[in-house]
Amino acid sequence: MAPGTIVNEAINSRFGPLTKSADIRPNLYKDVDQDALQKKTSQYLFNYGTKFIKDVICGSKGLYVYTANGHKVLDWTSGQMSCLLGHGHPEIVKTIADHAENLDHLFSGMVSPPVISLGERLCSLLPAGLDKAFFLSTGGESNEAAIKLANVYTGKFEIVAVNGSWHGVTAQSLSVQYHYGRKGQGPLMPGMHMLPAPNAYRSIFRKPDGSYDWETELDYGWSLIDQASCGSLAAVIVECIQSSAGTHILPPGYLKALKKHCEKRGMLLIVDEAQTGVGRCGDLMAIMHEDVIPDILTLSKTLGNGLPLSAVVTSAEIEKICVERDYCFYTTHVNDPLPAAVGDKVLEIVVRDNLVDHSRAMGKLLHEGLRVLQSRYGCIGDVRGRGLMAGVEIVADRETKVPAQELASSVAERAYDMGVWANLSSHGSFSGILRIAPPITITKEQVREGLEILEQAFAATPEAMRLY
Repeated sequence: MAPGTIVNEAINSRFGPLTKSADIRPNLYKDVDQDALQKKTSQYLFNYGTKFIKDVICGSKGLYVYTANGHKVLDWTSGQMSCLLGHGHPEIVKTIADHAENLDHLFSGMVSPPVISLGERLCSLLPAGLDKAFFLSTGGESNEAAIKLANVYTGKFEIVAVNGSWHGVTAQSLSVQYHYGRKGQGPLMPGMHMLPAPNAYRSIFRKPDGSYDWETELDYGWSLIDQASCGSLAAVIVECIQSSAGTHILPPGYLKALKKHCEKRGMLLIVDEAQTGVGRCGDLMAIMHEDVIPDILTLSKTLGNGLPLSAVVTSAEIEKICVERDYCFYTTHVNDPLPAAVGDKVLEIVVRDNLVDHSRAMGKLLHEGLRVLQSRYGCIGDVRGRGLMAGVEIVADRETKVPAQELASSVAERAYDMGVWANLSSHGSFSGILRIAPPITITKEQVREGLEILEQAFAATPEAMRLY
């Protein structure tokens, strides 16, 4: 299932049999001087909010990336949580080449077969009520468009989001983003409100038996919003799994309760499935796991398999009203044929190859292995997630749950040096949480390979608190 992999040698591991793969390495950029490239990076490339990793990446194939120095690394974050089918998938490559040559970009008022096909395929796979789609470039852009839809449809402007959220860096998307990036530019959009993060591991809202009392926490959050609101509540935007917040899953029933809160106040529900959509979490869409139909659904990252493609999907009723009220989100790359063709091919492959079921099965194997690691190393405070989306929270003490950012970075850096990239904890805002989201074409052998490398990384870190 992983393109560019030839299995040829068996190995034993704590997590089951491994196979050593013969490389088919990309050679687009070979014999490059990494030191010289790093100097040019420092000289010419702007720091846009995160430091670059120490290596220059010169190739990607299947589930692996390759550095300028020849280091092969298992990509357990699918690039930026996006390359759903792996790097260089042959059908995706052919689709890109065919459309780059024959049908790449058009005037924004024109329509083309791949856009029509993607709209039909996507809406046909979604529940009734998600009937109309249009396609943009990034997740932030799609959320910006969705918020504007809610504003125009309801005639109101206040938007509610959840603490720890990440929805983008454009005006309204950033204004409802409560993870990072809000400082330094002056006032954000008015009328934005925040609910408490549904963090089962750290929330102070507890029942007498110590279990997480998310209902009371949610009701309390809404009581504060009702007091703060000027009476113009338009929508809630939420992720089914808060990835940037630390891979926190909405508790069972949370999304249904959130929709009831919306209906009570005449608000729309927007669900952002940038990372959870298209099979990542063991369902085609996470809303299907929750059995909730939002008023507006946004997709991005996984839909384009690493290409800039996002989607806004809503009901025919909302479209009708918004058209009557002159809704406009006319961009240079709206409904571009080339990325739409890629998105259409991604959906075709996911359904045809039963990759949702495969993601669920590989996710079970992944989470079982991560819990084995938790039983062996005291620094692992929590393992959470669903399907092929997992979070591993590193702490200094399991009782106090004190975050251990430096320890997490040490483990992640060792894992990278040993051959697996499972690290988005380099920024302090992530508080020592490893986020794992490999391509859903991953094999059992590649799950075990990554787990074995993580085991070695923890074992090589003195502060990891061995329990054996």
